[in-house]
Amino acid sequence: MNRTDFSYDLPQELIAQTPASPRDSARLLVLDRKTGAMQHRHFYDVLEYLNPGDCLVLNDSKVLPARLYGVKEGTGAHVEFLLLTARGNDVWEVLTGPGKRAKPGSVFTFGDGLLKAEVLEIIEGGNRLAKFTYTGDFYTILDQIGEMPLPHYITEHLDDKSQYQTVYARERGSAAAPTAGLHFTPELLEKVRQKGVEIAFVTLHVGLGTFRPVSVDKISEHKMHSEHYYLPAETAETIRRVKQNGGRVIAVGTTSCRTLESVAAKEGEVCESSGWTDIFIYPGFSFRVLDGLITNFHLPESTLVMLVSAFAGRESILNAYRTAVDLRYRFFSFGDAMLIL
Repeated sequence: MNRTDFSYDLPQELIAQTPASPRDSARLLVLDRKTGAMQHRHFYDVLEYLNPGDCLVLNDSKVLPARLYGVKEGTGAHVEFLLLTARGNDVWEVLTGPGKRAKPGSVFTFGDGLLKAEVLEIIEGGNRLAKFTYTGDFYTILDQIGEMPLPHYITEHLDDKSQYQTVYARERGSAAAPTAGLHFTPELLEKVRQKGVEIAFVTLHVGLGTFRPVSVDKISEHKMHSEHYYLPAETAETIRRVKQNGGRVIAVGTTSCRTLESVAAKEGEVCESSGWTDIFIYPGFSFRVLDGLITNFHLPESTLVMLVSAFAGRESILNAYRTAVDLRYRFFSFGDAMLIL
């Protein structure tokens, strides 16, 4: 299959710049993956499509305020760092801009000296390894001076950092939000529990590779980025029990989906597991765990459009996307949602 097989036309004005308020007031397109039939609801109606004994799997990764603005020591030149992955001992893989200012040995200051970073080396892909020095707690300082790493297509300023964070986020480490979960409120999650639906958690720290475009024509030649995941024993046990009792496993977001299917492919079953995954899910993929998926509307020709096409069928997904455009749904990270069953 070719990259262009997953293209669709999207007017610029349908790219959501601000989140829905309240969170669960976003629109919801419900897609039957067997028939392609659609219903148009609001996200708070998701409750009607969940049955007692089902299981929702949520990604509890927490977005770091990972965008830092600073100056180069000696020249005062302005620089931007984006923290990607912790490598241990205060060393981080970072994306820098402009890159030419971040040569090995260069030192940068952030937050009037609260953080300093020395570039250690340039690694594959042009990212840098940088070692940070500071007094106190690194993450407290980051909360003070860092900004949320909003995707490039969101140009509005975010006044409240919590808007780009799920209400159940707890494990620090993502460079981007698992955005399907942004629609849940604590009240809606409580109603889900009261209905007898199990809620289980996985952790997958979202990397910026999520937004990296597919550059090759044949999608089978695309190399996915790696992201770190953890599937707890408690979650594995919940999923096994739900499956044995005839319930459905519904992933909230493509990150939860990729975690579940990575573990099932690697271990042969859903069990406690952690590691790095670069799983690429596109049409022809055989799902072992998923019975349903809650997700947002994704970029044309992206790996995430390919993933939902693998789950629901390419023609069905592209038809749903065309319908969503016609009905003026809001797209991407702060946009509306889709429930695929």
